[in-house]
Amino acid sequence: MAKGSTMQHSVDSTTLADLLERILDKGIVIAGDIKISLVEVELLTIQIRLVICSVDKAKEMGMDWWRTNPAFSPQAPSEDLAASLAKIDERLARLESSLAMPGV
Repeated sequence: MAKGSTMQHSVDSTTLADLLERILDKGIVIAGDIKISLVEVELLTIQIRLVICSVDKAKEMGMDWWRTNPAFSPQAPSEDLAASLAKIDERLARLESSLAMPGV
């Protein structure tokens, strides 16, 4: 290296926006299992699967559950929702009245 010459470093920097765009475009899966055991007897197992991707990528993979789920569908029948809420109100009223009556 000659005297007076400088060394240049090439550093590839990735911004957060670039990283997020890459993740949403390709998708990422995070998986894990949690097992709780006592004296070698398994008491509880929790399996966690997390998929992070764009809506277009999810549709491409066949993961478009929100289209058929009535809670997420804009065409969700309001009569069904109203009937369900009426049943909940009726049940709540029965529970409150049974709690208000002494000796029951």
